[in-house]
Amino acid sequence: MSPAKTPAIFLDRDGVLNRTAVVDGVPHPPDSVDDLELLPEVSEAVAQLTKLTFPLIVVTNQPDVARGTQTREAVEEINAALRTQLPQLTAFYTCFHDTPDNCPCRKPKPGLLIEAARAYNIDLSRSFMVGDRWSDIVAGEAAGCKTILIDLPHSKADRCKPDFRAANLPEAVEIILEEFGQEQDA
Repeated sequence: MSPAKTPAIFLDRDGVLNRTAVVDGVPHPPDSVDDLELLPEVSEAVAQLTKLTFPLIVVTNQPDVARGTQTREAVEEINAALRTQLPQLTAFYTCFHDTPDNCPCRKPKPGLLIEAARAYNIDLSRSFMVGDRWSDIVAGEAAGCKTILIDLPHSKADRCKPDFRAANLPEAVEIILEEFGQEQDA
C-alpha cells in the first residue's frame, strides 16, 4: 500500500518570490544572482507556509535560455540563491523552453506540476498554485489545483479564472492558511 498523498504549495518564482523588471508591461527575471531581490515579506510568508508541513515547490518558466539571452547556469545559480535565502523551499522545477518548443512542461501546460506530484506523492486536488501571470493559473487549473493569482498589471487576468486573487505572496499565504484551517499568528 502506498503512503497517503499530501497537498503541496506550488509557487511561481519571478514576481511571486523575487522582484522582476517590468519593461513595456512585460516582466523580466533577474539577469544574475547580483540582481536577485526578494519581494517584501516573502521570507516571513514562506516561513508561515511551513506550518502546513507540505512541500513548497517552485515551478518556473525561464524561456530566455531557449531564446539565447540567458544561460541555464545563471538560472540555476538564481534558483540556488533563492533556496539559500528561503531554505523552506522543497524543490525547483524549471522549464527552459520557449512557446514554439511546445513542450509539456512550459506553463500554461501543467507538466512541471505533474512531474513534481509524481516525485513527491502530491494530491494535486488539495494543492495550491500561486502565480503572477495567467499562465500560472491555467497550469494550476489544468493540474487540478486551487489557484491564487497575484494580481499585477502584467498578469493578463482576463485570460484566466483564479479561485482567489491576492496583492502579494503574504496575502496569498493568508488565503492558503485559512483554507487549511490554520491560525496565521507565528
